Amino acid sequence: MGHAGAAAAAVRYLKSAGTPAGVEALPRPELRCVGEDERAPLDPTEFRRVLGTFATGVTVITATDTETGPAGFACQSFSSLSLDPPLIAFMVGRTSTTWPRIARAGSFCVNVLGAGQGELCRGFAVRGADKFAGVEYDASPVSGSPRLAGTVAWIDCAIHAVHTGGDHLIVVGRVEALGTGDETDVAPLLFHKGRFL
Repeated sequence: MGHAGAAAAAVRYLKSAGTPAGVEALPRPELRCVGEDERAPLDPTEFRRVLGTFATGVTVITATDTETGPAGFACQSFSSLSLDPPLIAFMVGRTSTTWPRIARAGSFCVNVLGAGQGELCRGFAVRGADKFAGVEYDASPVSGSPRLAGTVAWIDCAIHAVHTGGDHLIVVGRVEALGTGDETDVAPLLFHKGRFL
């Protein structure tokens, strides 16, 4: 039984035991945003250097835009978000020319790249080129978004919500289907200090 199942079982037990106080949710804390005038200016180069010490996996987010065909971009800002409901999130720059095409599609596929797919990632990181030239893919089962061949895993999603986050957008996807690649022992592609591992 996972954490969610154990928590649900505990709540059922407490309710059935007739606990006098019942099970009360804790009040939400008051949130306070730090104002622009309250923080020291940060050097963008130093910010990038320090954050680059955190190794991330690498994905390619793909979709099928009915107006212009397949679209995709390389993305290392990806994370699981929620088990119930099943949600994931990725971040995309507001200046991205690919994001509007994915937004128009309303759905997307997250392709988790394997260790040998650095060149594939580089192909999806450029602007203006035909990113799908010579790339093998099929349609993901629910959205029909491009599912790239040879990936470690794929996650087929519908756009659930979009939030602002500085110069990026935070895209939340509701997972509709997912799976792993044929090779279960393939290591993921990692990005660390400006290079692939």
